Amino acid sequence: MYIIEYTLGSVIKDARFKKELTREQLAKRLNISHRYLISTENENHKPSYDVLFKIVRELALVPDLIFYPDKPCKDTEIEDLVRMLYNSTNVP
Repeated sequence: MYIIEYTLGSVIKDARFKKELTREQLAKRLNISHRYLISTENENHKPSYDVLFKIVRELALVPDLIFYPDKPCKDTEIEDLVRMLYNSTNVP
């Protein structure tokens, strides 16, 4: 059996790619430096709780990917839709 080992950095990088964001764009949205994001994605730097919270929210990450990386995680279509709606901007 082949198991892919995910690190926090790889989870963030994968989610950033899926959102089609550059490091510069994501760093600006998170109000952190470009170098801080590079360090988190590539050098296994652990972000502060505040930054981690912003990352999870901005990238609409499933927290289980971070806290339980060995647990198989498959979102249902409903969970995906709820997350997309929650993260969308409300237009009055």
